[in-house]
Amino acid sequence: MTLSSSSRTVNIPLKELAQAIHATIHGPSDILISGLSHLEGASCGDVSFVLKPSFQKAARQSQAAALIVTQPIPDDPRPQLIVPNPLVAVTTLAQNFFLPPLPPRGIHPTAVTGLDVRIGPEVSIGALVTIGDRVQIGSGVTIHAGVHIGNDAIIGDECLLYPHVSLLAECVIGNRVIVHSGTVIGSDGFGYVQHEGRHHKIPQLGHVIIEDDVELGANVTVDRATFGSTVIKRGTKIDNQVQIAHNVVIGEDCILVAQVGIAGSTVLGHHVMVGGQAGLVDHVTIGDQVKIAAGSGVTNDVKSGQVVGGRPAVEHGIWRRSQVIQYQLPELRKELRALQKQVQHLESLLPAQPASKPRRAKSHSPSKP
Repeated sequence: MTLSSSSRTVNIPLKELAQAIHATIHGPSDILISGLSHLEGASCGDVSFVLKPSFQKAARQSQAAALIVTQPIPDDPRPQLIVPNPLVAVTTLAQNFFLPPLPPRGIHPTAVTGLDVRIGPEVSIGALVTIGDRVQIGSGVTIHAGVHIGNDAIIGDECLLYPHVSLLAECVIGNRVIVHSGTVIGSDGFGYVQHEGRHHKIPQLGHVIIEDDVELGANVTVDRATFGSTVIKRGTKIDNQVQIAHNVVIGEDCILVAQVGIAGSTVLGHHVMVGGQAGLVDHVTIGDQVKIAAGSGVTNDVKSGQVVGGRPAVEHGIWRRSQVIQYQLPELRKELRALQKQVQHLESLLPAQPASKPRRAKSHSPSKP
């Protein structure tokens, strides 16, 4: 296959950017934009953004050529693109105009492919990639250097695998999945049975299914199931260094922040948000739209819509109040000791009570005939 390079637009008319984000242009519109940046780092060819009115002072001091705002900044002669949500607009522009160019299309001569491999059109497979037998790779896929793909694995269309990703045997990823460097999909689940004082490995015979539009950060580990599937459903985004154990099921559009650990056979509903370094024990069920605070330890099921925190995790309001009380404990201890002394002093002022004599049982004479 012939290698061909991708091109990148250097100067983009402001009108084209405005059309892409459905913006109203306030001020001149006949300028060219060469980049996208935050206010402090913007140069004279960049478009920048103002997320809220309190940033208007920084916007006036910025070197940006144009601004994306929710409402016009008075007395600023630069073009301003008016949109309801600047952050959504910036995301759209970054994805459509300012991403780095894709690597050359084609297969590097040092890549190694197995038997009966099926590869779609317009792919890029980098140096020293190894592809096992019977692998299926969709169209428009980008696989960077050093990636390993095991036997019978399946990769959907337009996926992006960064260097040194390992997609092990029989695992499946859907369309438009992004996997960052060092991530391992399909490593053995942590399963052992103890017998006669020794740990015997339980073979992990299942696989992993990752659905469309999922993104996995760097050094994420997703263990294959003991039997059946470990599943990450559509649209879920996972940060760096997250551990997902065997037979876990994660619902649609969840967010898992860095260093989260989820033990085996736990099930998460859709739109669940898990803060950094939270841990979930095995075999618990987390409902839909649950929020779990950073550092929490979840040991029981959580109902849909709940917000929990703490170790062990409890309802968020209870956890917050307990945190306030925790830092008041030294003062509360002092007050308790003072109250104890007052009680002892008051007891010392009471007159001594005479010891009560035991009551004698009344005798009943027999009734006369």
